[in-house]
Amino acid sequence: MSTIRLGDEAPNFTAQTSEGEINFHEWLGDSWAILFSHPADYTPVCTTELGTVAKYKAEFDKRNVKVVALSVDGVESHKGWIKDINETQNTTVNFPIIADEDRKVSELYDMIHPNADSKLTVRSVFVIDNHKKIKLIIVYPASTGRNFDELLRVIDSLQLTAYHKVATPANWQNGDDCVVVPAVATADIPAIFPKGFTEVKPYLRLTPQPNLK
Repeated sequence: MSTIRLGDEAPNFTAQTSEGEINFHEWLGDSWAILFSHPADYTPVCTTELGTVAKYKAEFDKRNVKVVALSVDGVESHKGWIKDINETQNTTVNFPIIADEDRKVSELYDMIHPNADSKLTVRSVFVIDNHKKIKLIIVYPASTGRNFDELLRVIDSLQLTAYHKVATPANWQNGDDCVVVPAVATADIPAIFPKGFTEVKPYLRLTPQPNLK
């Protein structure tokens, strides 16, 4: 079983999906991605999750984020389940679902936690950047559905902090003030952050979000 950590390259694989065969790295291209797993097809919580993601796809597209799900069932099962998702969630599934009957991808990404279930995946979430690096890992138990508003918030933070010398404080939302990273000397802040800053403590400097007009 692989162990994947932040900063690792996302392992590549080739797999069948509900939208045909994909080579993961080729499919990613220059995009960011969310890869998230489901214990099995025709499960109630996952049905609501996949429907929610379909409704949020425009938000992911705005952020240059591709979405791909995974379940340990096969393609034909996925296609039947998609019909149920579209019907019950009043949406249209508009992203691929990986068929992982041999659990190759699940094991590659350490999605099966034997003390939780020896065969089914936990609810893993991987956010992968446009350099194919793992930027975020969240693992939920099978009983708890994911919060996709939180995943959008985290992606906003990851993309902001990847390109600007800031971090985001507790409960940060897009548009809120950011923390200037400690590596930036206070004397250098005005040149880097022309919107100004507030020094709460020498180690806690706040500045308006730099990528907003």
